[in-house]
Amino acid sequence: MQKIEVNSGDNLRETLLAHGVSPYTSVTRRLNCGGRGLCATCGVWIDEAAPAPEHWHDRLAADFGYPRLSCQITVETDMTIRLVEDKVIWGGRDAQRARYFRSG
Repeated sequence: MQKIEVNSGDNLRETLLAHGVSPYTSVTRRLNCGGRGLCATCGVWIDEAAPAPEHWHDRLAADFGYPRLSCQITVETDMTIRLVEDKVIWGGRDAQRARYFRSG
C-alpha cells in the first residue's frame, strides 16, 4: 500500500500521475482522453470515503459495480483507492459493488 499526500480539491487522476502511479494499462497510457471523462480508461476502485458521483459515467458505475473514473474525482477527504488490476482497457464489473442488483 502506498500513501500519497493530496491537497483538498486536487484531481485524483492528476495526483496519481504526478506521484508515478498510473490508473492506465500499458495500452491506454498513451491512448486516453487526457482526463475529460470520455474514454473510461482511468478507472479505480474507491474502497473508503468515495465522493458522491457527479459525472454520468460515475453514476452508472456506482449503480452497476464498475470502477470510478479517477479523472472525475475531486479529492476532498482521506480516501482509500485501489488500481484495477485485471483490466486490459477498461475495468471489469464487480457484482458485490453493484447497487442496482442488490436486494433490500
